[in-house]
Amino acid sequence: MQELALHILDVLQNAREAGATLVRLTIEEDLAADRLTIVVEDNGRGMDEETLKKVLDPFFTTRTTRHVGLGLPLFAAAAELCNGGLSVESTPGKGTRVTATFQHSHIDRAPLGHIAETLVVFLLGEPPCDLVYVHRRDGQEFTLDTREVRRELGEVPLAHPAVREWLRDYIDEGVKSLSDEA
Repeated sequence: MQELALHILDVLQNAREAGATLVRLTIEEDLAADRLTIVVEDNGRGMDEETLKKVLDPFFTTRTTRHVGLGLPLFAAAAELCNGGLSVESTPGKGTRVTATFQHSHIDRAPLGHIAETLVVFLLGEPPCDLVYVHRRDGQEFTLDTREVRRELGEVPLAHPAVREWLRDYIDEGVKSLSDEA
């Protein structure tokens, strides 16, 4: 994939398909350590040990609509190519945690991409799923918690055009502020 945001969207969609109602996405850019870490944690149904052992096999999927599952294997390959790696931890009934690490400055590391658009696409999907997004860069932090947004909006849905636009702009500005302050 040409940008990491697409890998992130794939993992977020996996969480939704696993019945998650809350997903936490943490992106940590530690420029001094030359490390980019992406963590997606969900409260979905989780996986048993047998399934967990197979998740990085491209010829394994739990979906019935296709016979291959390339999302996590491709994400793992992208991380490994950039002096990093990917790990998956899961507990049945509690959820799953996917952690990908990259050498931040690696010439082959794909750009993060348009994370705001990616997150809005995820948030507008069905069934509804809340997201806590934390992005850190060298001591600066931006956080979005859709549970707080929903409380403020009351009956207005996240899919409302004005809310959708606000979410996209708010995330864009938040992420941009991290590089402006660094």
